[in-house]
Amino acid sequence: MAVYFQKREVVVPGQLLAEGRYRASFGTYDEGGKIFSSLVGLAELRGNTVKVVALEGAYIPKEGDLVIGTITLVAGNNWKVDIGGPYGASLHANNALRRPYSDDISEYMDMGDVIAAEVIAFDRGSGPFLGMKGRGLRVLQGGMVLDVSPAKIPRIIGRRGSMINMIKDHLNIQTMVGQNGRIWIRAPNTAVLRLAIKAFKTIEEQAHTSKLTDRISEMLAEEMSKIGSGVEDETDSEEDSIADTVSASETEDEKASEEVEPKPEKESKTESEATTDTEDESVDVVAEVENNEEEEVDEKQKEEVKEK
Repeated sequence: MAVYFQKREVVVPGQLLAEGRYRASFGTYDEGGKIFSSLVGLAELRGNTVKVVALEGAYIPKEGDLVIGTITLVAGNNWKVDIGGPYGASLHANNALRRPYSDDISEYMDMGDVIAAEVIAFDRGSGPFLGMKGRGLRVLQGGMVLDVSPAKIPRIIGRRGSMINMIKDHLNIQTMVGQNGRIWIRAPNTAVLRLAIKAFKTIEEQAHTSKLTDRISEMLAEEMSKIGSGVEDETDSEEDSIADTVSASETEDEKASEEVEPKPEKESKTESEATTDTEDESVDVVAEVENNEEEEVDEKQKEEVKEK
């Protein structure tokens, strides 16, 4: 028994990888007890199984694959789904809905909807058949779909989901990774969405390197701290702006109240003063009457003297 490659070594088609009691797996073939690579990729040995993880290549469906697809056509009881690669997929209503269902299945899913589905059968003549009755399989609302190389999906997921779970924990995002090279991402804000895209693209570019999970984790922690501090600064500036607005509003209210408030009128005379003024006017009238009477008496006396 002999192995002729280092762990995660880049190999090419036809390259001898191992001989003896080893079992050929994905990306390899057995010929006369010897295992050769069938594509360009990273060679791996797990137990006595040899496989090659492709560095590039189109998506070839396999039963049990989770795929992210877009509905392109509604025909009778079937949806036609674009899952990328050379094969168009079909989804029958019986494999997605519970009976009874409407004759118009576009009421449930229509053209343009993005779905998460499972490959339940694959025939190279008619293409893969999908199902949506498994856990988490549904129409994906909101978010965006990122396209990466299908060959890099195993690295993005990581061993036992280590990479993708680490990204979810750091970014607090909703995501679903399809084996067909499509990743659905729903983030709380634009800054986190951009960081998620950056992380997935970095993994795609550096999939062949070691200690990638640690490097991605450090990058996300650093970038998230910057985003957090930026949010705090924005919050502080917003609070200051609100405080200034409130202060200016209060000042304007005070000015307005001063302008609207009427000037105090002169105090009206008290009742006692008014009564006194009335009495004085009455006395003056009486005095004038008496003076007039005295003048009339004097005139009469003068006339009588003249007659005598």
